[in-house]
Amino acid sequence: MEHELKRTLGVSDAVVVGLGAMVGAGIFAALAPAAGAAGGGLLAALAVAGVVAYCNAHSSARLAARYPASGGTYVYGRERLGPFWGYLAGWGFVIGKTASCAAMALTVGAYLRPGQQHAVAVAAVVALTAASYGGVQKSARIARLIVAVVLAVLAGVVVVCLSSGAADPGRLSGSPQGIFGLLQGAGLLFFAFAGYARITTLGEEVRDPERTIPRAVPIALGIALLVYAAVAVAALSVLGAEGLAGSSAPLADAVRAAGRPGLAPVVQVGAALAALGSLLALVLGVSRTVLAMARDGHLPRALAAVHPRHQVPHHAELAVGAVVAVLAATADLRGAIGFSSFGVLAYYAIANASAWTLDSAVKGRAVAVVGLSGCVVLACALPLASVAWGATVLAVGVVVYGVRRFRSGI
Repeated sequence: MEHELKRTLGVSDAVVVGLGAMVGAGIFAALAPAAGAAGGGLLAALAVAGVVAYCNAHSSARLAARYPASGGTYVYGRERLGPFWGYLAGWGFVIGKTASCAAMALTVGAYLRPGQQHAVAVAAVVALTAASYGGVQKSARIARLIVAVVLAVLAGVVVVCLSSGAADPGRLSGSPQGIFGLLQGAGLLFFAFAGYARITTLGEEVRDPERTIPRAVPIALGIALLVYAAVAVAALSVLGAEGLAGSSAPLADAVRAAGRPGLAPVVQVGAALAALGSLLALVLGVSRTVLAMARDGHLPRALAAVHPRHQVPHHAELAVGAVVAVLAATADLRGAIGFSSFGVLAYYAIANASAWTLDSAVKGRAVAVVGLSGCVVLACALPLASVAWGATVLAVGVVVYGVRRFRSGI
């Protein structure tokens, strides 16, 4: 059938797609603004974000095993809570992750050509949209290569920083910014953990999803958390929270501070590759949610088309690529992070509420409650501009939904 996707991804493919999204976003985009918010509480903020992410991952994996279809929480909310909540989750995901795509494209430009970052960002969007158009297996192979290179670069950063004479363990516990600053830092860092959503939104293209997704999600999340912790400790040990917060390229500055300036260009290339990997995975995930919403008539039906040869939602991918290219030409990198976090936290709040309804198992419900509460708290703790814009765009989505139902006479 023309609207059905082919199941080709195994556990390792799904893990790599999730890692490609998380590692790129987390290390090279969210670490510095999170340090500015949390100060010396950065590592505690990382732990809080990790706990909320684990709860979200646990709930998402349970739901994905029950509903192995493209769309992620858009599908789960619709099936467990009703059409409105599914729609709101899908709306939050699409707007939040479209902003994430723009942020990752701008990260590529900022590291490769700071003076022409918008032009480079647009070129990156076009190239990665073309790659995803070639099929999800090809995209997974590209993501695997990028993840391997980026992890090697990050390992080098950790070793260089921690083995240098400039490393000072005392910098790991600098002046904290209070509980609100810690929560805001955690909310910004959550932007980095949301990559495992790419695994659940690809549910229709995963082999044996009932087993593959529950295995792939915690593996990807666990690896990412270990990488984040190691890199955060390494960067803090040579820059401190203040130096980290004030840097536009913190890991490049970290190796310079560690006495190895010759490694800075390598780190810059690694940052660009990480952002490209994240962008690729994001385009995959957003386009699959657009596909699911188009199937149900919440978006134009034409976006539900699946290419007969490449087996990808090609109209959705082209539409997402076009919107992201426009944002990449005009948007601000750091502002996009907070806006994206708000939308994605709303998405996962609905995921946890959906998971709570699955059964009466104490562990499942307890995890869902912690995840839901954590999402609400972190969303409210984000910078005021991010909360205001995020709430406004969600409200616009509610109005669109209401108008559509009114016109259809539902």
